[in-house]
Amino acid sequence: MKNLIYTCFAVLILAACSSNESAKNALPIYGNREPVTKTVNGKTVTDTIYQTIPKFSFIDQYGDSITNKSLDGNIYVADFFFTSCPNICPVMHRNMLKVYNTFNKVGDFKIVSYTIDPKHDSVNVLKQYAEKLGVKDKNWLFLQGKKDETYKLAKGYMVQARENVHDGFFILVDKQKRIRGSYLGTDPAQVDKMIEDIKTLQAEPQQHIAQ
Repeated sequence: MKNLIYTCFAVLILAACSSNESAKNALPIYGNREPVTKTVNGKTVTDTIYQTIPKFSFIDQYGDSITNKSLDGNIYVADFFFTSCPNICPVMHRNMLKVYNTFNKVGDFKIVSYTIDPKHDSVNVLKQYAEKLGVKDKNWLFLQGKKDETYKLAKGYMVQARENVHDGFFILVDKQKRIRGSYLGTDPAQVDKMIEDIKTLQAEPQQHIAQ
């Protein structure tokens, strides 16, 4: 009987340690949050509503319509760029290639790059740009939308974009469309950190059940 008690106690300790370790490794959730009180089974409970990526409807490098719903069930990384960018964009996307090659065979992971220069970056230009990088599938989407809508959407990702100017950050988004990380896309060390954070996020129980 004592041995059974000791065994159960040890299992409980291991479970607690595992739970604490998972909590310690969990990525933060960024953005605004709002407490919401509701009644469940006669009891008052408070939930937290987190900031999520707003709705959008753009066109990808294949001429297909892509909306926020197209990314349902996916963890993804987003950035803002333009194909004629002479400085940080080429560096960012060379670094993003490492992310693409690491997760290209993962079914529920995407990369989404929004052009801030839709007048120049037509569907054909985006397709040529993607192919030059070696991207020939829909695991990395290059999206074109109206300029003002793109600038407004950037704020939803907690970055800045305006005429020929944009932040150089990669934004990590979970399956609930919440922001879970921000990384300087020109810094290989931060990109490596993002790759590890993506793996951490993939291991979260919520990311397995969310569709």
